[in-house]
Amino acid sequence: MSTGPAPRNAGNLRRNAVWAFVGAVIVSAGWTAAVLAVPGLVSSESSPRGLNGYHLSDDFCTTGKPAKILQTYSVSDTSAPTHHSDRHPALDSMSCSMSLKRTGGNNDSEYASLFFRTDLHKAINPAPEQEANKELYRGRGYQVTDVAGLGEEAYYLYKDDGSDQYHSVYAELDVRDGGMTYYINYTASYTQGKGKPPSKDELRGALQSDAQDALRAMRK
Repeated sequence: MSTGPAPRNAGNLRRNAVWAFVGAVIVSAGWTAAVLAVPGLVSSESSPRGLNGYHLSDDFCTTGKPAKILQTYSVSDTSAPTHHSDRHPALDSMSCSMSLKRTGGNNDSEYASLFFRTDLHKAINPAPEQEANKELYRGRGYQVTDVAGLGEEAYYLYKDDGSDQYHSVYAELDVRDGGMTYYINYTASYTQGKGKPPSKDELRGALQSDAQDALRAMRK
């Protein structure tokens, strides 16, 4: 059984398909060149942000030294500060941990712990995660206060938790600036009537001052 002639427009369809493919290649090449020239054209919420001059150091206990906190506390003579730094194509990080003893303190309220850390996010935008972290703390009963003048965004967390007699205090300051995130947190405990750690506002002032110093030091 013979077949009829091919539809008259079949050749046209094939030619159109070829030119459509060529056009797509040209457009794709042009878009690629534009992206290389102007990366912001494809920026999204998940796109990495610049590091704004922040860089890693080998000893964050020195670079990020909490001078304001150390006006009230001294480093424990039984536990030396520990620091750690990691380098990776996608993420650099550095941290420091300190055990502290309050100058002139008494009983259990004379001891505290301090931990601070910086992450340099080179492959993602950390802003959505930082915002989620803020809301998680709020949901767990922490007092959350926005702080102006530190990076692109910053907030302060505080909670005095425990029974009528025994309390634990947690204070933290979180900062984000581009792809850099930094936080410093303080923990201590006390028994009612036997002395207390610094107040919420005193801790905020100290952590904010030390955060400002650390951010400046990381850009030198």
